[in-house]
Amino acid sequence: MSSPDGRPRAGLETLSTEIAGCRACPRLVDWREEVAREKRASFADQAYWGRPVPGFGDPAARLLVVGLAPAAHGANRTGRVFTGDRSGDWLFAALHRAGFANQPTSVAADDGLELTGAYVVAAVRCAPPANRPTPEERDRCLPFLRRELALLPDVRVVLALGRFAYDVMAVELGLRPRPRFGHGVEAATPAGPTLLCSYHPSQQNTFTGTLTEPMFDAVMARARELCGVGEGAGG
Repeated sequence: MSSPDGRPRAGLETLSTEIAGCRACPRLVDWREEVAREKRASFADQAYWGRPVPGFGDPAARLLVVGLAPAAHGANRTGRVFTGDRSGDWLFAALHRAGFANQPTSVAADDGLELTGAYVVAAVRCAPPANRPTPEERDRCLPFLRRELALLPDVRVVLALGRFAYDVMAVELGLRPRPRFGHGVEAATPAGPTLLCSYHPSQQNTFTGTLTEPMFDAVMARARELCGVGEGAGG
């Protein structure tokens, strides 16, 4: 939990500022800024964030949710992870049903959303072309993730959304041997937190029924159980 002088919160805020200013990957810098200039027609009147996207949530989180990367017209537009796209609609609605969020929607950075007991990040912080970061781009982002983990000492469960996030977190948490990725798969890790898996709430998965609301809710319920969170409260 946060110390009386607020060190964990202050550390996360400092890290968020560093993340937002990163220009380490030229291909990603060019793409995120091109998207922010050209915009999607439906968002033509909006100012795009167009920078790397920091994590968001409760510094005393027991649950860490890890996705792939910001969506070009989602978090790359709004400046908040998983905000402004259909994947975010699914994620925050599920977090709300599970008691980790005060509202079921996440549409803008100033919409009043608050998380209790949960923190959300992406493994890669810039929107990548075709949603496919290179291994080198992924690895340049990993120090940010490691620092976040160090600044979130209460995390008991890491929920990996999709195989990409699972592969990253299995390495970071020292999981060997590694179970095959699948929805609902979980494993204790040498680093301490339980690694829990879910299919990513992408349109490809939700539109085809690969991931359904009951499936997502079941994973969130298991996360709550592993976090030691009682009914009706996120922390």
